[in-house]
Amino acid sequence: MPKVALLSRVKAKEGQGDDLIAAFRPLFDLVEEEPGTLLYALHRSRDDPDLFWVCELYADDDAFAAHRNSEALAAATPALANFIAEAEFIVGEPVSAKSTPA
Repeated sequence: MPKVALLSRVKAKEGQGDDLIAAFRPLFDLVEEEPGTLLYALHRSRDDPDLFWVCELYADDDAFAAHRNSEALAAATPALANFIAEAEFIVGEPVSAKSTPA
């Protein structure tokens, strides 16, 4: 069964990039406890402090579903939504990467 990759482009409300980072912090602690979550990374644009990409990698569809239906995500969603102006998501599977987690 292939791994599941999710790439999200997230635009914070104007001037609230740092607040969005702070809202993500508790979620990072919680995904550490999800065995099927292989990678969960937040990246900030150098050119726009309110623009972010989230890269996620899951062991399989079941691990992705477990994350999406987790209490951790349900608890974090309202806090994140306070700071997000817009977001788009692409779900796929890895094709090639350097240092991809096992």
